[in-house]
Amino acid sequence: MFGKRRKELEELNDYLTRILSGETTLPPLENEEGELSILRSNIYKAVGRLINVKDYEKESKINLANALADITHQLKTPLTSITVMNDLLKDETDEKKRQEFIAIQSAQIEKMNWLVQNLLKISKIDAGSVTLKQERISLKELVSLSLVPLLVLLELKKINVINEEGSVSDAVINCDKKWTAEALTNIMKNCAEHMDEGGRLSVSYEDNNIYCAVKIEDNGSGIAKEDLPHIFERFYRGKNSSADSVGIGLSLSNTIIEKQKGEILVESEVGEGSVFTIKFYKTVI
Repeated sequence: MFGKRRKELEELNDYLTRILSGETTLPPLENEEGELSILRSNIYKAVGRLINVKDYEKESKINLANALADITHQLKTPLTSITVMNDLLKDETDEKKRQEFIAIQSAQIEKMNWLVQNLLKISKIDAGSVTLKQERISLKELVSLSLVPLLVLLELKKINVINEEGSVSDAVINCDKKWTAEALTNIMKNCAEHMDEGGRLSVSYEDNNIYCAVKIEDNGSGIAKEDLPHIFERFYRGKNSSADSVGIGLSLSNTIIEKQKGEILVESEVGEGSVFTIKFYKTVI
């Protein structure tokens, strides 16, 4: 009996030595009873978890490398533009031209700032360093908050906003007011950017036993069928994306809504416009 135990301990020790040397194979669990069998089973389970953590860390490093590559690519264009404009400014004596170059630089700097800020927001949410509060707010108030940052853009493009409050204008949801308003703002901004001057942006609501929803509809350029499954992917730019789009706004919106157990559904036809439905579930599904 003692010899068998000693052999089994030596086998476990040999196995742990191989694991420390980099081996990642897990032997089959044996249906035996006794203390050594329990010890062996727990060791195998612990090693299995360590292997999963290692695989996750490897995947995270790959994702981080890809994200850094994407960020570098997105920042490269505005940085190049700023550098060119700066060189031109050094020798330009015409004041009108100088003002044009400065305006271009300012626009590119604003674009870079927007990109960096939104990437930081997504990174904080992904890392779990942002606590999304549970606050009671009416859908009507949430939409009003979401529209405020877009008032200038909507006015410049003469976009008509139709807020169809209807019978559910007093519907109340639980969400993080600040972050959820930002999610809706990004969706509305995306709609506005894909509409011609004089376009129409409609907002309607739905309230039932399962969820409350905000439906945002535009009559813009629409989204190509092949692009629809990818519009919430980070840095994805579809066929009808605007020239200034970097593919980050909708990704941030989706992250915020999903973290609160909600979802965003999209329907679209090229040339007809798009409909975004943001659902806030009353119970976790």
